[in-house]
Amino acid sequence: MKVLVVEDNVSLLESIRQILTDEYEVDTADNGEDGLFMAQQSIYDIIILDVMLPGIDGFEIVRKIREAKIDTSVLFLTAKDALEDRVRGLEMGGDDYLVKPFQAPELKARIRALLRRSGIISLEQHVKYRNIELLEKEKDILVDGKVIKMTLKQFELLEYLIQNNGKILTREQIFDRIWGFDSDTTIAIVEVFIHHLRKKLEPFNYHKDIQTVRGIGYMLKQP
Repeated sequence: MKVLVVEDNVSLLESIRQILTDEYEVDTADNGEDGLFMAQQSIYDIIILDVMLPGIDGFEIVRKIREAKIDTSVLFLTAKDALEDRVRGLEMGGDDYLVKPFQAPELKARIRALLRRSGIISLEQHVKYRNIELLEKEKDILVDGKVIKMTLKQFELLEYLIQNNGKILTREQIFDRIWGFDSDTTIAIVEVFIHHLRKKLEPFNYHKDIQTVRGIGYMLKQP
């Protein structure tokens, strides 16, 4: 699969290229003009696009390729506090966003999610943690060999925790990831779903692996 990365920070651009080269064919551009020209070729499975670019910015690139009926999935890279940029990017035709700085597993997970959503890759990939295995196609989990039914949000929450196991995830990160920052619900829903997830894992003694980090969020880690 072919990925286009448009980022004016050359060191970050090279880091992303190195992260993805083992799984994808990666083309890069370090300015908006080149990025737009390459994106308009409609040869990419996904575009990773910085918002702030010299010349033509990321918003303009997305606007132009959407006008040209190019529906390639776009993952925006945004600044930490640029909420308005995230909203604007999604409204203009972006498919997801990733806040800088980010970790390689999160970048890869976002790419896989977009590729699955667009049907470019199948749902056969397996995500595992200890004796917990996520069944992507069925949206169920397999715990110690037993199938446990999950709601879609419960499944996505557990998947996100597993993809970031050993790392602290803030409530805001979880909420934005699973429900979206423009959701009609409130951030309190995170605690409710963590509680439900623990209840489903309790018969297998995995509920203690979902650890509360007081005042911050949660972390999946073997106690």
